[in-house]
Order: sequence, then C-alpha cells, then structure tokens
Amino acid sequence: MSGGLHQGKRVLVTAGAAGIGRAIARAFSDQGAYVHVCDIDEAAIAALAQESPAITATHADVANEDDVARVFQDFAGGYQALDVLVNNAGIAGPTGPVESLKLDDWRACIAVNLDATFLFTRLAVPKMKEAGSGVILNLSSTAGIMGYPGRTPYASAKWAVIGLTKSLAMELGPHGVRVNAICPGAISGERMDRVIAAEAHATGKAPQDIRDGYTQAVSLRTFIEAEDIAATAVFLASDAASKITGQALPVDGHTEALSG
Repeated sequence: MSGGLHQGKRVLVTAGAAGIGRAIARAFSDQGAYVHVCDIDEAAIAALAQESPAITATHADVANEDDVARVFQDFAGGYQALDVLVNNAGIAGPTGPVESLKLDDWRACIAVNLDATFLFTRLAVPKMKEAGSGVILNLSSTAGIMGYPGRTPYASAKWAVIGLTKSLAMELGPHGVRVNAICPGAISGERMDRVIAAEAHATGKAPQDIRDGYTQAVSLRTFIEAEDIAATAVFLASDAASKITGQALPVDGHTEALSG
C-alpha cells in the first residue's frame, strides 16, 4: 500500500501468525509497513505466508533466548533498523485456585507473558536508541489492571508487563522512544474458547454461563475483536500519538469486574 500511515516503517510482531498478533501484523502491512513476525506455530506461519506474502516470518519460541536472537538476525537481514516492536506473545496459563497450581505451570506462564517481552525489548532498544526514535507496544490485559481470581499466574504476569512498560517509558523517553501497553478485554476466537473451557472445568460451571458472565461484566456487553486491538496498535505507533507514552490503555468495552 502506497501512502499508508506507516509507509516504509519496519515492524516486528511477536506471536504474529495468528489471533491478535496476526491482526496487528496485517494492519501494519496494510498501512505500508515492512512487517516481520515470529511464531511457535509453523502451520499458522504457513497460512499467513499464503494469505499475506509480504509479511516475513521466523519460527521461534519467544521464551527461548537463542530463538529470540535468531528472530532479530532474520529481521536484520531484511530491514536493519527497527521502528516498532509489538510484544504480543502470551499464553493463558493454568486455571484454578492458587494452592492447586504447579510451579512449572506458573513459570511457563511468566516466561511467555513477561520474560519474552524483556528478551525482545532488550535487543530492540539499542536499535531504537541509535535511531533516536521508536515505539514499543506491550500487550497486557484487563487482568493486568484489575487482577483475576483463578488466573493468578496470568494476572501477575500482565501486571508486571505494565510495570515494565511504565519503567521503560521513563528510561527510554530521553532517547525518543515511546513505550505503551495495550490491555485487551475478552477477545472473541479460539483462544477465548479454550479459556472458557478451562474455567468451566475448574469451576464446574457450564461453558455458556462462563461466556455470558464475560459479556455481562462489560459495559458494552460484547466481546472484543482482534481488529480492535490492531487498530489501537496502529494508532499508538503513529505520529498522531507522538506524545503518548507510559500508558496502559484498556480496549475492552469497559470491564466492570473480573471473577473466577
């Protein structure tokens, strides 16, 4: 696309071959950006390549330090500088009362939701400092604002992402780099279906009751679409948001409560 909002910018999206990440990658590509994604799902990467051949990709585990380095090597081979990093990768983590959780499951949740954000940011920052500009967008959650009983590993990681975001905004602001967090609400799609199934299993409630509970807890009484998050990312990375940094922006239809 010629003349797009992000024409010629270089964008890296983690877990960008499916779900929210795919919507974000496609939105930036549609606005003229050169987009590279990484993902652990090879089938999703193959599907994205057929659907959006302009978007390049690396198969990688975002919690693996060597894989993260390889993503940056692949990216640098095509684009050199980096204008926008979207730390989108995340997993739901285990569901259940805290005393039932296993340490390995806790650590796996933290590794993908928090450690990966650190690993990618650590390699992106030198490029952005050298350029004197850049945007980092971290995907948190409404659970990272309100807490979430029964989903303590996930909520803890997402709260930490906001702390990381605000600290990085202070640290990197003098170098012209902006850092913000996007806090999605309940996103419609396969991932949310799995979350609802896990909650139904843990609580003994019917899946439809869990689903209805989500929508009833939102002022707009609706799930959020991945494209809503993508539109927010495109805005926050644009010149129109040039004075917005250090913020945790909910895109959730106004969540009134989260219950386990």
